[in-house]
Amino acid sequence: MKPPPPRTRLAPGAGTLATAARAVAAVAAEGRSADAVLAGISPSPERAAMRAVALGTLRWYLRLAPAIGALLARPAFELPPPVHALLIVGAHQIEYSRSAVHSSVHLAVDASRALGHAHLAGLVNAVLRRFAAGRAVLLARVDADMAARTAHPPWLVDAIGRDWPGQAARVLEANNVQAPMTLRVDLQRGSAPEYVRELAGADIAARCLTWRDSAVELIRPMNVADLPGFPEGRVSVQDAGAQLAAPLLDAQPGMRVLDACAAPGGKTGHLLEHTPGLAVLVAVDSDSARLARVRANLERLGREAQCVHADLRDPRDSEALRGAPFDRILVDAPCSATGVIRRHPDIKLLRREDDPAVLAATQLSILRSCFARLAAGGRLVYSTCSLLRVENDAVIGGLLASERTARVLAWPAAVPVPPGAVPARHGMQLLPGAEADTDGFYYACLEKAAGTTA
Repeated sequence: MKPPPPRTRLAPGAGTLATAARAVAAVAAEGRSADAVLAGISPSPERAAMRAVALGTLRWYLRLAPAIGALLARPAFELPPPVHALLIVGAHQIEYSRSAVHSSVHLAVDASRALGHAHLAGLVNAVLRRFAAGRAVLLARVDADMAARTAHPPWLVDAIGRDWPGQAARVLEANNVQAPMTLRVDLQRGSAPEYVRELAGADIAARCLTWRDSAVELIRPMNVADLPGFPEGRVSVQDAGAQLAAPLLDAQPGMRVLDACAAPGGKTGHLLEHTPGLAVLVAVDSDSARLARVRANLERLGREAQCVHADLRDPRDSEALRGAPFDRILVDAPCSATGVIRRHPDIKLLRREDDPAVLAATQLSILRSCFARLAAGGRLVYSTCSLLRVENDAVIGGLLASERTARVLAWPAAVPVPPGAVPARHGMQLLPGAEADTDGFYYACLEKAAGTTA
């Protein structure tokens, strides 16, 4: 097949595909997070489209890459990473977008020139035309393997199947569906039904969630800057599942509260909204840059907390963590984030099989450190956005085995259980999608036996 004739002017939209291809290559070839890559894209009218193309491609990368690989005459690693990524971006546009096939191919060819690889425009043209013509057969071969069909790494398919055998197929399917945009209303400044009515007045369709009184779900996602009340902190973006942490902790006025692993600050803000009059809320994170995001979020909300840069695993306490024990502690532990894949599809490419076990050791270390700071009779809520038992029930089991004063509390009657939540040995697991349509979260409530000292 002859290469397409050279062009001096790129078709509108080619730059968007080229930028999306660079972002996909940064994730797939360099191991960078999509959030970090996309945050570095300069604002432009095409930014939203570029983001959608990049995230859509990452969502289906592990299904499309084998199909494209079957069409290449040389190993994919011999291609410049942005060009290989562009082929997968182009395949995504052909298979999953509403664009005409010929238009998607045409834009990808021009995008190769925008990437500085005009000499490979013929290859891009030929491969994508062959994909378009034979994709039914190509993808049928790929889909014979469930991991490839659902665009997940095999180790994660195995792990989800092992931990959730009855729900595994639904979980894998839910991971490839775009998550809803859910808001948290500051109930000290208005109710969710009132906010839904305010949105309706601005021609923004939304609904309240019956099981979480602070949650409002938008019918269609939108720019947060255009949300009524967002700049002044009356409303925040937060998955409804994440909005369970504050009510489960059940802090009361006058209490000392520790928010461990606080960044980026969504739960910190909710704790302050949920319980005005705390004696102190100490928000800790080991990453100074992420701790700055906590401060920025609190500033928008008009709330105050003591932000501390510290590693809770370090026995050398910072001054803010010394003294009286805490009445309530939230441990929102760093995890594999396998419960939020539908929002962060790059997780499927970035996580490795041994990551959960390594993270579990860190989680148990943080949990033990925090439990030592808990007052007798105090409550600790452990949470992750992981679906894997090694990071959830197994971590709680590890603490219980070494701490005779620790006991698991039942789910509080005052906190409605999300529809479709699955009881675990020590806590409760929310699976992505399910009836409540939340992300995947694990929660366990612990108490330190009264009469002991921290």
